Amino acid sequence: MGKERVTRADVIVVGARCAGAAVARLLANAGVSVALVDRAPRGTDTTSTHALMRGAVAQLSRWGLLDRITAADTPAIRQTTFWYDGDPMTIPITPRDGVDALYAPRRTLLDTVLLDAAESAGARVFDRCRATALLRHSDGRIAGLEMMNAGGRREVLHAPLVIGADGLRSTVATLVDAPVLERYTHATATLYTYFDGLSIEGTQWYFGHDLAAGAIPTNDGQTGVFVAVPPRQFSPQFQGRHLEGFVEALRTVAPALADDIGTALPAEGFRGFGGQPGQVRQSIGPGWALVGDAGAFRDPITAHGITDALRDAEFLADAILDGSPEAWSHYVERRDRAARPVAVLSDAIASFSWTLEEVRGLHHDLSRAMNRSARSTLELPPPVLEAHSREATIRAPGIDCQARLRSRDRGVPRTPQP
Repeated sequence: MGKERVTRADVIVVGARCAGAAVARLLANAGVSVALVDRAPRGTDTTSTHALMRGAVAQLSRWGLLDRITAADTPAIRQTTFWYDGDPMTIPITPRDGVDALYAPRRTLLDTVLLDAAESAGARVFDRCRATALLRHSDGRIAGLEMMNAGGRREVLHAPLVIGADGLRSTVATLVDAPVLERYTHATATLYTYFDGLSIEGTQWYFGHDLAAGAIPTNDGQTGVFVAVPPRQFSPQFQGRHLEGFVEALRTVAPALADDIGTALPAEGFRGFGGQPGQVRQSIGPGWALVGDAGAFRDPITAHGITDALRDAEFLADAILDGSPEAWSHYVERRDRAARPVAVLSDAIASFSWTLEEVRGLHHDLSRAMNRSARSTLELPPPVLEAHSREATIRAPGIDCQARLRSRDRGVPRTPQP
């Protein structure tokens, strides 16, 4: 093992995916010294629904990054079709708020674009580094991070603020013992892969009894195709027979799509997610904060996760740059106000305990909730796009802020129902 290396920064972000890379880039552009840590090599893939909703597309455009997504052969999505037991309902993407199409880039593209932008703004990237412990002041406030790099060398990062952007099973959330404040009830289990050369107009979403599926055009001429079932059905349907179970499910809920696939083999292997009910963790504490799925996770059946992550990254960056206790509380309140309606409806759709008429109604309500969430993003002030060289003073949340939030959250229902 090599010699220990010690580094100082204003903010450490653990997790260099869409939430972490986005908040790092926004902070670095504003003059904040950022260390961005991720256990995976840069550019690697991750499980994802891919779809960017209107708010996310608007943000990437405002940040000057959308052109990099479209330049990588990511098709414009100008309509979406919902199929209810074979009955289609097609909805055009109405041009407004500077958005005339949606996109669904693969994470190898999206995360790399965001990470490159963060690094160009001045963030220091430590990939293939695993967070192992947090440093603390005598009063319990977080003071930095210990990590192990790919060569087995221990490294120490000092900073007044550590952000966990490291997903549903967040190491940072575990190390700070962030309590779960809300738990949802239902979950979907998903199996997906990619096919080359499918001729599909826009995104396609299919719903039937205890079964859903979707086809999402993505970059490089590929289409991501998924099947979702209640978790109890995942193993019986797919274990040891991924391709057979996948095609069988498609023939049940999306026969035309199954015919389009025909005998074609996937462009790569299958990816699976066994399901996890949504949850909301306490997301700020003395010297730490959570963003993205680390702080609030909703079932992926509504494909809103990336959009939530980018929105919340900007909310968090605003709070950090303000630094007041009120701004920290406002971060959580803004996130919950924008995210909760979509999360509640995602939970209801994930239940599969609906008739086809009922799920149509849920999707109608979801569309309105997504539009409200998008407006919360569109109302944000223009971000700093030119990197500043000034030194920033970071005022991380303190003990008093944590105590006030815990008091406020005691009245939050633990198992929200739709």
